[in-house]
Amino acid sequence: MIMYLLMALTAAVVSYAGTWGARVAGNKLRLYRPIRSRDMHSALISKLGGLGIFTGFFVALVVASNSFFVKDIFRHNDAPWGILAGAIVIVAVGVADDILDIRWWIKLLGQGAAALIVAIWGVRMSVVPFIPEPIFLESEILQIVLTAGLIVTTMNAVNFIDGLDGLAAGVAIIGGGAFFLTAYWVHRNNPSTDNSDLATLLMAILVGSCIGFLPHNWFPAKIFMGDSGAMLIGLLMASAGVVATGQIGSGLYDRANGIPTIVPILLPFAVLSLPLLDLGMAVVRRTARGQSPWSADRGHLHHKLVDLGYSHRTAVVMLYVWTCILAFGGVAFAVFPWQIVLIVIIAAALIMAAVTAWPYFTRNSTRPGE
Repeated sequence: MIMYLLMALTAAVVSYAGTWGARVAGNKLRLYRPIRSRDMHSALISKLGGLGIFTGFFVALVVASNSFFVKDIFRHNDAPWGILAGAIVIVAVGVADDILDIRWWIKLLGQGAAALIVAIWGVRMSVVPFIPEPIFLESEILQIVLTAGLIVTTMNAVNFIDGLDGLAAGVAIIGGGAFFLTAYWVHRNNPSTDNSDLATLLMAILVGSCIGFLPHNWFPAKIFMGDSGAMLIGLLMASAGVVATGQIGSGLYDRANGIPTIVPILLPFAVLSLPLLDLGMAVVRRTARGQSPWSADRGHLHHKLVDLGYSHRTAVVMLYVWTCILAFGGVAFAVFPWQIVLIVIIAAALIMAAVTAWPYFTRNSTRPGE
């Protein structure tokens, strides 16, 4: 645990400094994008924050490769460097979009290229969890296609929810923290395997990088993470999920106090429930209007909360709470009886739903003349 926390601390310190540097450079060079009607800010702000997050990830990964305990992850394993290569490509694509506003299909091609790099030279999905037995994928082409598709979907999900100051970074910290605790707990409680794990390391570094970035991005934001940061978070989250999924066939998760084999693949989706929900709703909404799924609008979940009357900060905190319920609820399924966990999650979700919708009900219960 100590080494993972040290890697997270390294990522946080470097990310904080890197984001400060990106902030200064962006302001000095006036690398701004025009304010759009759907934007929630009124001042010109640089979107180069993703460079700070990437710097934290890059330095922490290199340090980890030469550090006690966690360096075993890199021994005879090219997967971390394949993920890094994919990260470099997606950050470059994101920065180009943040500065030049490239066409959506060019960005999608860049996402596909980064995802394919990870799937070919990094990690790939070789097992699909299924009850009662997991399904093993023998076709390398199928493994690559499924992995790349998962990565692209996750990148866009995180990118779609990045609409309020501190929102995407906070969701990544909460979700990544839940993922980290589960992956660490599994390996810590399984005496028959090496306790070092790539998924655990990726989540520690991701959480640390976002912690270092968040002080610059908290309302009122001094810098945005942009597409480069949001897509990087999605790539790392999806890659960690693929790593965990690939360990199902080894029986690792079964041997760790009987943890269900379905948890490794469900946890990333639980962690990213809100971004994925927002992505799905956006695709349906835009397609129904005859628009491209990648066209921009002002119909995201965070927009709806602000339209209900919540302040910027309150809307962000409420989405944090929703993320906690879903992410740590997914973790709880791995530790506690599912019946109890399900009851608690449903109760918490109902309470939070009532709190979320309260302005709507109070507004509609007030009639003119009353």
